Amino acid sequence: MTAIEVEHLRKSYGTKVAVDDASFAVAEGEIFGLLGRNGAGKSTIVDCLAGLRRPDQGRIRVTGLDPRRDGGELRHRLGVQLQESQLPDKLTVAEAMRLYASFYRHPADIALLLDVLDLTEKRNTRYRRLSGGQKQRLSIALALIGRPRVAILDELTTGLDPVAQRDTWSLINDIRNQGVTIMLVTHFMEEAERLCDRVAILDAGRVAAIGTPAALGGPTLEDTFVALTSRRPR
Repeated sequence: MTAIEVEHLRKSYGTKVAVDDASFAVAEGEIFGLLGRNGAGKSTIVDCLAGLRRPDQGRIRVTGLDPRRDGGELRHRLGVQLQESQLPDKLTVAEAMRLYASFYRHPADIALLLDVLDLTEKRNTRYRRLSGGQKQRLSIALALIGRPRVAILDELTTGLDPVAQRDTWSLINDIRNQGVTIMLVTHFMEEAERLCDRVAILDAGRVAAIGTPAALGGPTLEDTFVALTSRRPR
């Protein structure tokens, strides 16, 4: 079964082509990495998958739904943690969870989700007082509160220290083991090698390569990434 299908996706902003004829599919239960340098088109693809932007051309399906036509229903199947997402400084962890839970028909158990993400002791802590790792775990909790079948996690570990980064990697595997399909948007090669079943490497809006990290590694995934994405100046 396929969780995400992208066929011949194209999106431009004026004369700037952000995504150019991109195609890939993500299987149910997979951790799929979307890799690329800054400006490669990763965030635009995420926005199109979430229904936040309308593609100029192409076909997208997420759990069989069209993000633009079926946006209301897709909201209950797709969880998204966007890059640099922020909450009001004075909002507590519990208040944020209750607010997001109110958006869904059948939200997850807040207490259980906070426990899984090691945030129970921080439930009454205001957002501004959370550490970087705690803010990231909260953003994951908010992406999962609707019991999604698919979760998109965008630059999840940017800015985290090595310990928080590895704790987050362990958490991602735990989420997948609960049956959630994950698209991991990253430019960290070690993260992709450790977590992803398959990856797609984007270069200037096109899919330059797709496969398992081991199959693309030559000798490492980072070597392949650099070779594929350094052919033209940015």
